[in-house]
Amino acid sequence: MSSGTARFDAMTADRPLWLITLADLSLLLVGFFVLLQTDMIDRQALATAIRAGFDAPDAMPAPIALDRAVVRGFAVGQAALPATIAPALRWAASAARDPRTRLLVTGHVDGSRADRDPLADNAALLASDRARAVAAALVRAGVVGRDRIMISTDPAASGRQVTLAVGFAGNADADRQNNAARQPMLAAPSNRSQQ
Repeated sequence: MSSGTARFDAMTADRPLWLITLADLSLLLVGFFVLLQTDMIDRQALATAIRAGFDAPDAMPAPIALDRAVVRGFAVGQAALPATIAPALRWAASAARDPRTRLLVTGHVDGSRADRDPLADNAALLASDRARAVAAALVRAGVVGRDRIMISTDPAASGRQVTLAVGFAGNADADRQNNAARQPMLAAPSNRSQQ
């Protein structure tokens, strides 16, 4: 046994222990700064950059808000449409006449513990359900097609309501034509068996 222990005692470290500890601490510090930086990323800008990187033709740009309407009167913890939806439908029919516009439908909650989805106990889910209910009413009424509606949620305390915002999103048909014109033309495969 004495020969085995002497063999390990004779080994010397290549680097001092404090240098290894310093390197570990430096890596932890770099990781911490990376974590802080990722929290500052604009998620909308990131999603737009990813869509652009993949040349997604169906990516709908965020509209520039021009006008707003509000549907109020939702019951606490409920997403059923209130009776006050008719003025918002008339507003949306007028606001969305121009095919270059999009409607942003945003659901809200009042922030109370009771104003949450009853099954999931989640405020964001209830806000989403309210926005989807109003968007479905817009489509059923023939006000606007579903391809021109964007749904979003705001689970912060804003009131039991849904906000409708019309915005200019550009000419989608012209954008698609411009994107198609920029794509390289592929030659049709030749069928040699007919020659």
